[in-house]
Amino acid sequence: MVSVRCTTAHHSLLGSPTCLARPRRWACPVIRAAVAVEAGAQAKVSLIRIGTRGSPLALAQAHETRDKLKAAHSELADEGAIEIIIIKTTGDIVLDKPLADIGGKGLFTKEIDEALLNGTIDIAVHSMKDVPTYLPNGTILPCNLPREDVRDAFISLTANSLAELPAGSLIGSASLRRQSQILYKYPSLKVVNFRGNVQTRLKKLKEGEVQATLLALAGLKRLKLAENATSLLSIDEMLPAVAQGAIGIACRSNDDKMCT
Repeated sequence: MVSVRCTTAHHSLLGSPTCLARPRRWACPVIRAAVAVEAGAQAKVSLIRIGTRGSPLALAQAHETRDKLKAAHSELADEGAIEIIIIKTTGDIVLDKPLADIGGKGLFTKEIDEALLNGTIDIAVHSMKDVPTYLPNGTILPCNLPREDVRDAFISLTANSLAELPAGSLIGSASLRRQSQILYKYPSLKVVNFRGNVQTRLKKLKEGEVQATLLALAGLKRLKLAENATSLLSIDEMLPAVAQGAIGIACRSNDDKMCT
């Protein structure tokens, strides 16, 4: 039975301050309603709160994590047992500047890690390539999901490869890694800052803002958008980011339940 404290007003209705000792069928309507409301609220309490960014790709990764947890733990299969909480990060808010100019690594994880440390969420789902080398004190990354394809995809409506692009062609990319490798091999091309989620970048490409862009194949596959890839770049053509294609699950270092 859900415990409900009896107030003075309830005493006068029931004629006795010991009303809760009576069988529930004798309880007054006020208490029955309170019991029902509190029971309903408790039924909706999540066993695990997953923190994630709100982009379609981040949500796809959070949903994959949720589904794997449900499959592994029967108690998590119930409706509402796992809650996904969207957290806006600096990288999501500031879109008009190159990532390197506003802090680089950690831009897509800082606010999520803060929510983890203050207890707003129980676990955090990160793209491992966005995770800084050193984790915030009090957090750990005890596991990763199976890694996807690590390669980059070349996407263009006018050429089949970087080598086929005419001199002066614009390539959209917010990645210094991609920019430096492209310009080293194809100095006649131009790379411009290209921010936004995967769908936004594909839209900008189709609207002609740039002639080509590069995206992680792993993200395209998780979003069921791999058919947009014009060609795939071998790791000799384009060295991938460290941990590209991997999803990391973070939790508090003192949270034994989440760690296991």
